[in-house]
Amino acid sequence: MTARPWLELYPVGIAKTIEYDRVPIHQFLTNSAQRFPDKTAMHFMGRNITYKEFHESALKFANYLRTIGIEKGDRVAIMLPNCPQSAIAYYGILYAGAIVVQTNPLYTEREIAYQMADSGAKAIISLDILFPRISKVLKETELEHVIITGIKDYLPFPKNVIYPFIQKKEHGVTVKVEHRGMNHLFTEIMKVGSTDAITYEFNYDTDIALLQYTGGTTGPPKGVMLTHANLIANTQMCREWLYQCEDGKETVMGILPFFHVYGMTTVLILSVMLGNKMVLLPKFDFDTALKTIDKQKPTLFPGAPTIYIGLLNHPKLASFDLSSIKACISGSAALPVEVQDKFEQLTGGKLVEGYGLTETSPVAIANFVWDGERVKGSIGVPWPDTDVCILGPETSESLPVGEVGEIAVKGPQVMKGYWNRPEETAETFRDGWLLTGDLGYMDAKGYFYVVDRKKDMIIASGFNIYPREIEEVLYEHEAVQECVVAGVPDPYRGETVKAYIVLKEGKEATKEQLDAFCRQHLASYKVPRQYEFRKELPKTAVGKILRRALVDEEKKKSETKIKASV
Repeated sequence: MTARPWLELYPVGIAKTIEYDRVPIHQFLTNSAQRFPDKTAMHFMGRNITYKEFHESALKFANYLRTIGIEKGDRVAIMLPNCPQSAIAYYGILYAGAIVVQTNPLYTEREIAYQMADSGAKAIISLDILFPRISKVLKETELEHVIITGIKDYLPFPKNVIYPFIQKKEHGVTVKVEHRGMNHLFTEIMKVGSTDAITYEFNYDTDIALLQYTGGTTGPPKGVMLTHANLIANTQMCREWLYQCEDGKETVMGILPFFHVYGMTTVLILSVMLGNKMVLLPKFDFDTALKTIDKQKPTLFPGAPTIYIGLLNHPKLASFDLSSIKACISGSAALPVEVQDKFEQLTGGKLVEGYGLTETSPVAIANFVWDGERVKGSIGVPWPDTDVCILGPETSESLPVGEVGEIAVKGPQVMKGYWNRPEETAETFRDGWLLTGDLGYMDAKGYFYVVDRKKDMIIASGFNIYPREIEEVLYEHEAVQECVVAGVPDPYRGETVKAYIVLKEGKEATKEQLDAFCRQHLASYKVPRQYEFRKELPKTAVGKILRRALVDEEKKKSETKIKASV
């Protein structure tokens, strides 16, 4: 498919093709430090860090890595929440010519051991409170160096004095690490590191910048190889999409964690590329988020649906001013139309849904933020230089308009492949198209719609049922704050539809009321047969609801019943 009908929909401000900067990602930090040396690059819990300080700190970290034996192509892991050290380490690793391995601070010992062994990381930078976890798995990895830092290291006075007591109360532990042997202290590195530039041979098209591990819903997590070219392309596409934003004048809300590719691209890389200010939160809670928005006045707020839902349902929402927000691109999960409308009414800004995956760095499709037509329920249109089509089973021919098939993507942001997994890489591509695993369709204008994940589709009594369609209906009910729909084992239908519901505070709804509501809007075979009310739903670090965890729960219950009946 080469027609790209969506290009006719682009507003004047968006280029249909882009000339990409053929430079390493860290060149953007060098550029912004030269253009905006005294401008705040990061605001962190009351402390401001300028682009000059940010740049020099990243170079110090890079040079220190070189002194302990890190060479071009070596992997260095970052196991930190959003804090200055995370940003400094990210760019420092790239300045050193190494590859970043983003690691979730919530990982268990088993998960840490697996990711370190799979990536072959030689060094890791981590929070002090996570050091005991890392220490227990060192023998299972190739780690030679552990760099330790703490949240207090970048807090202003008196917060830096008070924080250790808060940390001990919350985590019940105080960790002290000495700067010797394989253990290193970040604060000591910042005292001795050189700010000299490091030179090495760089290949824009092939050099890997990042190993970003997928969630592992279909097996062990895989390291997605994203090159400098992939990440720069996607970031410059994002810049084009947000064409009304001004270099050096935006403030970006850094709630999405950098260890998730969406937060890394839309906050960490984009902000540095444009010389904007990042407002970092190391731990997300709605009270802190609202207070921070009210005080710091962010203009850009990348997020996930559960973040916007939580803010909209906060009991003290009316006490805070959110009017500074002018643009939000929501990712990681489907954005309910109801949430979009309410958030835009509240802030006066624009909230649009985007679509992508780790393998696309991550964004491939999005709705227009300004000027262009927005179609409710659609994920939007492909970004510049991005081809998207709908493929049928075992074919490389795109399906006709309106027909449901698998969404496939081509573009400069598409991954190089999976780390050390050539067979799985080959299975993910079909004649150059990246297979997303998502079912969807395109309308006559060129707008795309996600029906559901292939593996989340429910087959009940021979009918194909898509959870997202049911969830959209449930979100329209006035009492529903969050919901997720899944297929659960059923002896008669094979699978049946179950809805997990979180009600809004102060609101009530019974199974019978929700059933009657769904029957007004859905064919009878799509209506949930089971409802379960919960106080909260299982989620990832970026707020994506873990449907698969609920499905696994149901399978275990079913297996237990079968065993008990034998």
